[in-house]
Amino acid sequence: MYYILVVDDEPSVQRELRSLLENAGYRADIVEDFTCIPEYVQKVRPDLILLDVALPGADGITLCSKIRMMSDVPIIFITSQSSSSAELECMMTGGDDFIEKPYRPAVLLAHIAAVLRRVSGRSQNKVLVFHGIVLDLLDGTIQYEKKKVELSKNELHILSYFFTHKGEIVSREDLINALWDNESFVDDNTLSVNIRRIRRKLEDIGIKDLIQTKRGMGYRLKMREREDEAEGSL
Repeated sequence: MYYILVVDDEPSVQRELRSLLENAGYRADIVEDFTCIPEYVQKVRPDLILLDVALPGADGITLCSKIRMMSDVPIIFITSQSSSSAELECMMTGGDDFIEKPYRPAVLLAHIAAVLRRVSGRSQNKVLVFHGIVLDLLDGTIQYEKKKVELSKNELHILSYFFTHKGEIVSREDLINALWDNESFVDDNTLSVNIRRIRRKLEDIGIKDLIQTKRGMGYRLKMREREDEAEGSL
């Protein structure tokens, strides 16, 4: 049974969403304390979050950014803000989907099911290993020997794509298409920024020159002369 966390401060919406989700076969939980939501998400590990934008204290956009620093949980924004700029901002900060209020219950449930299917499909292998480097898709970390570092959502997806295409040259266009599904939400500079951040984090745990730049072609993980046959997916 999927566990969905509802982050909305309107009691009527809370009741409506809880009833809708439970009747659809989900386990639903309502956030009551809005002061430490990222920490609560990390503690309870929901399968999906329904997040309002207008909240007391920190707004939903800020909360999404903070959650993305520690979790890859799918987030669907539910908001009365209907402008294209609001939708773009939600998606750029790490949202997986965007639903306007007032929503139709059947449409909302369809979006929830679609996001959960998409996430389930890309996380069948929970741990990926490459030359002793362990990429954990569940807790969003990469580890080498005894050092571990946390990854953002985009960093995790980029490394996951590299790990599942090891030995191949991956073009920038391939990365954008595979990671964001919609190029209107990312530009070439955004990808460059994420690659630089990944390289810095890898160096922090003792991994140098893992991601090679193939000029005019894209990127490739640096292969050893003889690859350990035991490496792959756990």
